[in-house]
Amino acid sequence: MNRFVKILSLLVLLSLLVAACAPAATPTPEPQQPVATEAPAATEAPAATEAPAATEAPTVTEAPAKKLLICQVTDVGGIDDKSFNATAWKGVQDAMAKYPDLVEGKYLESQQQADYEVNINAFLEQGCDLIITVGFLLADATAAAAQANPNQLFATIDVDYLDFPNLRGSGFAIDQATFLNGYLAAGMTKTGKVGTYVGIAFPATTKFMDGFALGVAEYNKVHGTNVQVLGWDVEKRQGLEVGNFESTDDGRKMGETLMDEGADIIMPVAGPVGLGTLAVMEERDFGLLIGVDNDWSLANPDKAKYVLSNAMKNMDLFVLETIEMLINDNFQSGNWIGTLENGGVGLKYGSEWESQVPDSLKQEIADILQKIVNGEIATLPEGVY
Repeated sequence: MNRFVKILSLLVLLSLLVAACAPAATPTPEPQQPVATEAPAATEAPAATEAPAATEAPTVTEAPAKKLLICQVTDVGGIDDKSFNATAWKGVQDAMAKYPDLVEGKYLESQQQADYEVNINAFLEQGCDLIITVGFLLADATAAAAQANPNQLFATIDVDYLDFPNLRGSGFAIDQATFLNGYLAAGMTKTGKVGTYVGIAFPATTKFMDGFALGVAEYNKVHGTNVQVLGWDVEKRQGLEVGNFESTDDGRKMGETLMDEGADIIMPVAGPVGLGTLAVMEERDFGLLIGVDNDWSLANPDKAKYVLSNAMKNMDLFVLETIEMLINDNFQSGNWIGTLENGGVGLKYGSEWESQVPDSLKQEIADILQKIVNGEIATLPEGVY
């Protein structure tokens, strides 16, 4: 029994030793609520990177367009003749003003007829796009140059019968305008005599005097008057001729002759020569002048009181129109004729006389103008031209 007790005690003791040596029990931790982790701040989308600005294509600088070179050869009256040379040059100036980037002009003045060919040849060497020759007397030189230089373009004033594919000619029914001026002169004369004279007589100039004389005759027919024309006989084809277009001294002499014979209204057909006649009128403080080709009251403002009216030959319109053909690459040869209907010719009252001409006479002239346009009145003698 003791032995049993001893064994039992030993077993109890061993149990205690084993228990003492075992590790302490680890308490189960209480579950903790997880700390909420804030979502990271939204990362802003990176700013859109703009596409680089388109690089503009470099501006292509065009070479400036070559200007058209327009070259005028004058007759012996000179560029400032206050007549047909000046009027033609006005057409070039109008083109330069209207198309400053496209047109330039230059001129050569002919001092004598031998200069015509020389001046045309000088412009041929300068590469002019258009050579303009002014006046009937340059016709032969112009024709020769046009024929010899088929690639050179020409225009000519008061020559309407040449036929070349590189030439544009012009003529003017100036007789229509001088007819109106003759009618006006007959209605305004105080002495019953009017006069005219020419620089050099050829078809383009005698048409001035034919129209003038026939206009006077028409007034006499309508009004039963007998106004005389000194200086030109339509039937005999004879009249006063000074033989040039330059000498104002000759114009003075011719003006004095006609005025001494009783003419109080005179129409010189002689370019600058007529300025001599105008000077005599101013000196005598007597008489009225009818200008030709352009407005003499504007060209001579200090003597405007002596300029009754003007037989306008608007060659500046022809020149401008021809230059515009070149600008539009549409040059047309042939011959252009200026008329009352297309504005190529006309009557223009002097700046100080328009208000002094009776309205009734102005209306008669307006009615006659329409009859001329309608072909009811002839302004040239039959069978002469």
